[in-house]
Amino acid sequence: MGTREEILVAAEKIMRERGYARATTKEIARAAGYSEATLYKHFVDKTEILLGVVSERLPAFEETLHELDGKAGKGSVRVHLVEVTRKALGFYAEGIPIAASLFSTRELLVAHRTALRELGLTPRDPQAILAGYLRAERRLGRLPRGTNVDAMAALLLGACFQQAFLIVFEDERPTPAELDALAKSLVGTLLPASTPASAQRAAATRSPGS
Repeated sequence: MGTREEILVAAEKIMRERGYARATTKEIARAAGYSEATLYKHFVDKTEILLGVVSERLPAFEETLHELDGKAGKGSVRVHLVEVTRKALGFYAEGIPIAASLFSTRELLVAHRTALRELGLTPRDPQAILAGYLRAERRLGRLPRGTNVDAMAALLLGACFQQAFLIVFEDERPTPAELDALAKSLVGTLLPASTPASAQRAAATRSPGS
């Protein structure tokens, strides 16, 4: 394990126990066994450390979303959405305890929001990526023409966030099988049952440019 990863491991532990707002770079460096100067050789500031924890230490939600680019017109829409939903549930459940303290003061939230914008990032990105995938599937005829893909993406990820919040708040420990069942249930509610599986299989044989 390299220096950067050791810092992220320490940061995740401290942020999970104390929240982002109360975690300091000095504490993170000390827990990782390095000086604060060493920490700043790998990270610009605490926001970048948080982003590193989110992208590298939590369930691979971002990676799963970006993989959707190559999945339009292939396989099953339902299966793809269940996979995204399952990763979103795990990601939000792990991330809520870390990020919740961002809302402890307006100043902290504004500072974090500004830092994200400077990096060209926004919490709306996952929804936009998912909606883009759904739009491609609609164009290929694998979703009904009238499907509101932006609303569908918002409802699915919003449900994931709400369910993850309840899991964290109630201090539940759902099994992987229970999370799988929940993901399938959420997708099953949103994906029109009237879309025949045969139509999806036929559309899967088309090339994206057809």
